[in-house]
Amino acid sequence: MSSIPSLLRDRIAATPDAEAYRVPSGEAWTSLSWSEVGRRVRGLALGLSGLGAGPGRRVSILCSTRLEWILADLAVLSTGAATTTIYPSNTAAECAFVITDSGSTIVIAEDDEQVAKLRSVQKELPDVTRVVVVDGSASDDGWVVTLDSLSHGEGDAPDDAPDGYDAMVDAIAQDDLATLIYTSGTTGRPKGVELTHDNWLFAAGSVREIGLLSPDDLHFLWLPLSHSFGKLLEVVMIDIGVPTAIDGRLDRIADNLGALRPTVMAAAPRIFEKIHNTVVATVRREGGVKLRIFEWARETGLRVSRARQREAAVPLTTRVEHALADRLVFAKLRARFGGRIRFFISGAAPLSRDVAEFFDGAGLTILEGYGLTESSAGSFLNRPESVRFGTVGPPLPGTEVRIADDGEILIGGRGVMRGYHGLPEETAEALADGWLHTGDIGELDQAGRLLITDRKKELIKTSGGKYVAPTYLEGRIKAACPFASHVFVHGDRRNYVTALVTLDMDVVRPWAEAESLPADPEALCGHPRMREEVDKAIRQVNADQASYATVKKFAILAGDFTVETGELTPSLKIRRKAVEERHADVLDGFYAD
Repeated sequence: MSSIPSLLRDRIAATPDAEAYRVPSGEAWTSLSWSEVGRRVRGLALGLSGLGAGPGRRVSILCSTRLEWILADLAVLSTGAATTTIYPSNTAAECAFVITDSGSTIVIAEDDEQVAKLRSVQKELPDVTRVVVVDGSASDDGWVVTLDSLSHGEGDAPDDAPDGYDAMVDAIAQDDLATLIYTSGTTGRPKGVELTHDNWLFAAGSVREIGLLSPDDLHFLWLPLSHSFGKLLEVVMIDIGVPTAIDGRLDRIADNLGALRPTVMAAAPRIFEKIHNTVVATVRREGGVKLRIFEWARETGLRVSRARQREAAVPLTTRVEHALADRLVFAKLRARFGGRIRFFISGAAPLSRDVAEFFDGAGLTILEGYGLTESSAGSFLNRPESVRFGTVGPPLPGTEVRIADDGEILIGGRGVMRGYHGLPEETAEALADGWLHTGDIGELDQAGRLLITDRKKELIKTSGGKYVAPTYLEGRIKAACPFASHVFVHGDRRNYVTALVTLDMDVVRPWAEAESLPADPEALCGHPRMREEVDKAIRQVNADQASYATVKKFAILAGDFTVETGELTPSLKIRRKAVEERHADVLDGFYAD
């Protein structure tokens, strides 16, 4: 096959009646077969073609994760056009930049709220001829049309174009542009990453080749499809024929896990950290026998996990203890996820080893992977049979890796992007010597697994000339302190290292109430008991660090880092420069003496 639409066509031919997607319908779920998906994609593609979508054109999608996002994406690609992805949380100005920079002429928007965002910057979008709204109303001026009106009767082609769809798909070449994804911009202006059909087909084929998934699995998808990780999952599941349950509502994740009982789910590390912290905080608050049983079970699980990672035999006494711990503690935790999870997949940001080992000991293995938008999201992945926490596993088949003299990770292979849209100099720099320069620092172990130590441009160099990896410390502190939502380690060109800590109020509030502490974040962040809990975690992490890498001072902030304040990217990575600017007074105060 030469394109994603031809991959879909092959999937429909192979398993037309098998379940493709499962979507919420009130309190229940409705399934669509692959043939039903094909009919809907075909109808929508013909409608988009009638609006001008086609080879060399771009169509933006401004929508949360739902079935219509995938149908729209597949339909856009079927016309020969490329999809530009936009986070629904983007501001009107950010949307205007992406739409204009990408050259999109059509925008598919989720609802009237997103349409209003576009209306507010319509004068900046002279090339946009139509906005297609998924859940909303058409406009009197014809600029906005509905998705339902665009589809030709759920896939019935016009009488005069019976072969129009297949002809469009047959004309797509593997090197044609498929997707433009704009980087989150942790350090500067977002850049449009150009990914071809072949990039995605290669990445999906690499996952298939390792035999990780099968059509017998049920995949639960809630990750943003605007992000390369979500987009990769879309293509992988079509390639392998894995049914996917889709619901992007974050407040429904827990309920959906219980109702769906999936076997596979991917998530960003923040989700696993939040679950871990909630569990730990809850048992600490209950105290007594429950806390002692939990601590014993966690320690038993860690022994089992670490023995497995060393590929060492687990002693009989430990196996007996672990079976008891499983019955008393871990089985209840697995039940929260529906009881059928084979493994989780974690990507998009570093996963704390402490958190990973806790889940593994509980029988919920997290396979951490690594990739950039520029490498089609999937380049490395731990394998279930040889997982080693603290690494992101070996390369996926076909991916090449090299460690540069300065420690930078370089990636080669068919998954590497075509370039940055309209930015030849930045493209040449990123793809120097034929390798993708990731900007990450790492090393390979004896088994070929990749260990990432930090971002090349984010390493802290103290005034004493010592290098410190901030994200490593941040992950350790978050794992040690169940009340922490985010940790920001600071100290570049400073005398010593300091930290800002934000609170996860969903976890803190029940504890504060039990401790008769103020519920107001402003009052709580400066309370001695709260500082004591954070200080205890920092001292625990400091204990095994070199003196120059220990956190000497910290402050607890009353508000969390958010996308809206600009301190987080849409994929929930910390924008370090934004945090430093927003909290400059606090950070400078650490060094006032």
